[in-house]
Amino acid sequence: MSDTPPIEFAFPDLRKWEKGAAPYIHVLESGKPGPTVMVASLTHGNEVSGAIVVDALLAAKVKPRQGTLILSFNNIEAYHSFDSRTPFKSRLVDEDFNRVWGRIDEPATTAETRRAQGLKPFVERAELLLDLHSMHDDCVPLMLSGPLDKGVALAKKIGTPVDIVRDAGHAAGMRMRDYGGFGDPASPKNALLIETGQHWRASSVVVAKDVTARFLVETGILEEADLPAGWRQPTPAKQRVVEVTHAVATKRGNFTPAQRFEGQDVIPKAGTVLGHDDDEPVTTPYDDCVLVMPSSTRPLRPGVTVVRLGRLT
Repeated sequence: MSDTPPIEFAFPDLRKWEKGAAPYIHVLESGKPGPTVMVASLTHGNEVSGAIVVDALLAAKVKPRQGTLILSFNNIEAYHSFDSRTPFKSRLVDEDFNRVWGRIDEPATTAETRRAQGLKPFVERAELLLDLHSMHDDCVPLMLSGPLDKGVALAKKIGTPVDIVRDAGHAAGMRMRDYGGFGDPASPKNALLIETGQHWRASSVVVAKDVTARFLVETGILEEADLPAGWRQPTPAKQRVVEVTHAVATKRGNFTPAQRFEGQDVIPKAGTVLGHDDDEPVTTPYDDCVLVMPSSTRPLRPGVTVVRLGRLT
C-alpha cells in the first residue's frame, strides 16, 4: 500500500454550480409533499468522490419525485486550493469544517465557520442527510451511523457497505451529521456519513455512487430509473455493526505502531500491543477488538486520534 496513493480520476470543474439557492448549494423542489433530503459533498476539500456524485446529479438534472432534494459542495474554498504536489493540504482552509457544528452560533472567525453558517439553514431544513466523505489511508468503506439506534437502522436499510460504525464523533468538535435533530434520539431526523475509501482511488467513486443511489431511493426522493445508469453495485451478503468504545489519541505526537494496520483489523486477544505512545504501550481492551480507521501514514500532532477501538455487536 503506497503512502501517497495515486490520483485515479479527474477532478470536476465545479465553478458552473456556483449559482444556486446559495453559493454551491442547490435546492431541487418537486412541488409535492415529501421529505427534505440532503446529499452533501466536500465537507473536506480533498474528499472528491462525493463531489463527483453531486456534480453528476446536477448535470443529469434529476428532479425529485416528492419533497425536496438539497445538493451541496461544502468546503468549496478548500477544494479550489487543491495542489497535486501537496494533495492532503486541501482538506481545509483554516480548520476542520466537520468540527465546528457545536459552535455554529458563535462569531465566525475562519473560512470554515463562515461557510458552515451559510450552510446552516439548509442543514437545519434537511430531514435526512447523507454526508459523503473519503479517507486519508487506504481502508475498506465504512458507514458512520452516529451513536443512536436510528442511525444504525437507516444504515441497515441502505444495505452497504459491510461495516457500520456506531460512534459518538470527535472530542475536537461536533460533526455536521450529529447537529440538531440528527443527534437527538427523539427527533425523526436522521443522518449518515459514508467513508467511501481512500480519497483518490477510483473505487471510492464507485462506492459513493452506489451509496448515494441507495440513499435517494430509500428516502423516496428518487426512483431507480431517475439515477444515472450503473451506479448500483451488488449488495453484500451481510453487514456488521462495530461500536466504538475507545479513541486512542497521541499525547505529544510520538505514537509508534507495532505494525502496519490496514483498518477494520480484528485483534483476537485482549492485551495485544498496538503500539507505543511516548514509550507507553497501547493495548487492546478486549478480545476481538476492531481497529477503526487507524492513522497509519498521516503526520501526527499532539492530541490526534491514531485509532479508534470497536466491539462487534
